[in-house]
Order: sequence, then structure tokens, then C-alpha cells
Amino acid sequence: MAPAEPNHKPFEAQGELPVFEEEREGWKGYIEWERYPEKKKKAAEIMAKYDFPVPPEFQFIPLPKTNPVLEGVRWKHYHYAMGPTLSDIPDISWKYVLKEKSEDMIHVLQFPYNGEPPRKRLTEITNNPDFFVRNHGGIPEIDPSKYFFEVEGLVKNPKKITLDMLKDESIFPRQSTVVSLQCSGTRRIEQIHEYPGDGDELINAPWGEGAIGTARWTGVSLKKVIKYCGGLKDNGAHLEFFGADTYFKKGQVYNYAVSVPARKMKVNEVLLAWEMNGEPLPAIHGFPLRVVVMGYIGARSCKWLTRINVIADPSMAPVQMKEYLYYTPQMGKQNVTYSNGFSIQTMPVSSAIMTPVNNDVIIHDGKITFTGWAYSGSGWPERVEVSNDGGGVWYEVPNENLSKKYFHAWRTWSFECPVDAEGWLEFCVRCWDDALNTQPTYVRSAWNWDLHVTSSCHRVKLYSVNRSKPLTAKRLKQFEDRGQPFLPLTRPVPFDLETDEDYIKEMTKRDGRDPTE
Repeated sequence: MAPAEPNHKPFEAQGELPVFEEEREGWKGYIEWERYPEKKKKAAEIMAKYDFPVPPEFQFIPLPKTNPVLEGVRWKHYHYAMGPTLSDIPDISWKYVLKEKSEDMIHVLQFPYNGEPPRKRLTEITNNPDFFVRNHGGIPEIDPSKYFFEVEGLVKNPKKITLDMLKDESIFPRQSTVVSLQCSGTRRIEQIHEYPGDGDELINAPWGEGAIGTARWTGVSLKKVIKYCGGLKDNGAHLEFFGADTYFKKGQVYNYAVSVPARKMKVNEVLLAWEMNGEPLPAIHGFPLRVVVMGYIGARSCKWLTRINVIADPSMAPVQMKEYLYYTPQMGKQNVTYSNGFSIQTMPVSSAIMTPVNNDVIIHDGKITFTGWAYSGSGWPERVEVSNDGGGVWYEVPNENLSKKYFHAWRTWSFECPVDAEGWLEFCVRCWDDALNTQPTYVRSAWNWDLHVTSSCHRVKLYSVNRSKPLTAKRLKQFEDRGQPFLPLTRPVPFDLETDEDYIKEMTKRDGRDPTE
């Protein structure tokens, strides 16, 4: 096996590189695989010639202090091996990261791009440049004037629909809905720190608390599109979405594909969106058209939509069948199968503290201000509570400190938590939704081999410095008078902790060091 990053070898072509033609004019980087079994077979044969880098170790050793945190070398090599149609996709994708995302994004994985925003910029509606990105492949460049998608399978009248047709309100009524999208890997780093699991750097990327965002999405309800196609026929019960990005799994090549039950479509909870927060979709988020599935795991919201296939059963594509599975804690590398984990669809109740962040030193006067988010995929957050002792005593966040309620979105919150104690303290947050669902208290209760859905109470350890305490106020004044910083916490105090006179005085009060009899 070839070494993993960062000790990988440069890519070396094994023979002449193949040329796989793009499927549609004006769709740079889109190779259609699923309609051409012989093409898929040829791609697999080419993949088999290579000794690709193995996944990097990022769980039993500290994460690199780099940004990007991980590079995704083997995924780049997969694309290089497919020849000139895909070889520049990693560079094109990074170009869009630099163009469309905030400069200080946390680049969890460079390619395929996975990134989350800094914690401090939490807002009710996420700005497009700050919205997290979880891509499974590269970014295709699609000319909107050449764009169309197909509806096929178990519908009465299969159709080809252009973007202009979809935007024609005389054909399709428009819908605009505020929706949160959340990656099932949100807060995975907590599971990794406690109990490592599967180490695929793409499927199990080391996400923090920022792999969730909320936007106003504008487009057309998929229900209207299916109606335009005459409705479902026979036993059509699931809607399969295909994207233009290429996906790799265990030596095979695919188009990205997922599915959702038709019942989601029937209640207008599946949107075909071309607009995000009043602007055209950024390329990195699926321009010119993507799927937005309300309340479901973000992976079901397919980007760069090429076609919708109505089928009788859930998709057998790898992202649907072989990934995003939730196993019991006794399942692991020794015994997991695709069938003994259940498919993650609706997102559970979850929440997070966004500020302060873990290991912060907080100098305060008896209260610490926290900010964060709370979300439920099956309802909406009704109550948020913060604990200042690791989960024993809980304080309710006042309603006026919670953002607006939406059917399909998070609520952001802020809270001034009373804190008397000093030193290292553990704070945590939990949410209750409208059906009284809440969160497990500890991460051990949420652990699963694929490290998905860290739904336990989010915890941060903070060092409390309470200047309402006389001794603490005195020490802080000593630093201030000397013009010396109190931080970093672990740097020793650079002056004597007390004078000899004060020491003798205090020891006299304490009856000295030793007993007298």
C-alpha cells in the first residue's frame, strides 16, 4: 500500500491516461457513469492498476495544525487517474473555495472540499460565504443556459426540464423556505477524541460544531414537478437524485446519487432550489440547481442535479446504501455490514455552544455569556438549557434570547450563565423540541462506528477566572500594574506569589505548617 498523506508519493500515471468525454455541452467536469456500464467497468479496471495512498491517520494522533487540516490526496489521485476530463477538477474546486467562501473558513478537507465557518460568526441566517460545505466530489462548471434535468422512472410522463422552464411561474409556483442543512458529521471530533472509529477522511471527516447552516432557499417544490410529469405510477415510492459530480467507492466509479421517500415530496418538504439567501446558488453549493430536503441529513440534498429517477425502493447507490449508516456501539470493524446499520434520514435533536470555545480562559464577574444553536429535524427547538456543572443543574435560556421559530430551521441563542466557581469547569447545552425529544447527556451514548450524528449534549471545558473574588481581583491587578499579560494560562506567574511578610502573617493564621503536639 502506498503511504498516506503527508508522506505520499506524487501521482504517476500507469500507462496512457484515459479520455472520458463530458456528457453534455456546457457541463465541464460532468461524466455520466450510471447509464454506461462498460464505461464504469473500464474506469474500475484503470483504478485497479494503481497503488493509491491509504487514508491518513487522524484519530489516534493529534490533528495537524494546518489549514486545510487534511488534504484528500487519495481523492485527488482518483481524479487524476481518470484522465484530462477530471484531472483539473481538484484545482477548479479549490478555486471556488477561495472565490466563494470566507477567508478564515476552517478547511476540514481540501478535496473533496469540506469546510466550516469560525464559531464567532453565528447568525440566525447564515451568510453564503460562511455556510458550511460538505462535498463528496469535485465542482462541475455548468452553463445555466445549457442546463436541464430529467425526470424519469415510475412517473406517468417523463420530462426534460430546463432552468428557464422551472423558473416560469406560469408553469411552476415558486416556493421560498428557511431551511437548516446539517451534515451528519457535525461535532464528530467529540467522538473521535473519546472513542475513535472508521477513519475514512471524506466520509468521516473531523468536523466541529460548524457543519450546519441556515438559509432561505428559493425554487420549486418537487411535488409540483412530479405533478407536471403526471404523477407517480405503479409502485413509485422513492425519489432518486443524481448529481454531476463523480464519486469513488472501493475501486468503483459512480455519479453521486441518493434517494428520499416520496412522502417527503408529498408534504412539500423537497425543494429544487436555484437561489440561496436571495442570490443565485454559489457554484460550491450546487449551481445552477440543487435539491434541498427539509429535516433530513444534508447528504440527501443533492447538488448539481442531473436527473430524478422515481423508483420502488431506496436507492442502491453507495452513498444511500453503504454510507450514512448508524450502528449499535458493539458494531465495529470486526462485524459491521451494510445491512446491520440503519440509514440516517431525519436528523435528531442537537445543539452546540459556539462561543466560548473549548479550553478558553474566561475572566468574568460572576457570569459568562454563551452563544450557540439548537436544531431538530423532526420539529423545532422549544427550549434550550445550559448547565454550569457538566449536566447536574440546568438553566433555561430565556425565550427572548432565542431566535425566531421556523418549521425547518435551527434557533440561535445566547445566555448569561451564572458562574461562581473558578478553575476548570465543564459547561454543556441541551435542546428540547416540540415533541419533548432531547439529547443524550454523554458522548458515549451517541458513539457509533461511523461516528455519525453526535447528538449528545455538547460540552466545553473553560477555565474560570472570577474577578469578583478578592484574591483573584488582587492577582489580576498585580498583572495589570506590571503591564504583563495574564495569558497564556500555563505560563508561570513571573513575580513572587506573595511577600515574605504576607506569607508569615497567613501562616500564623493557619497555625503554621506542622501540628504543635
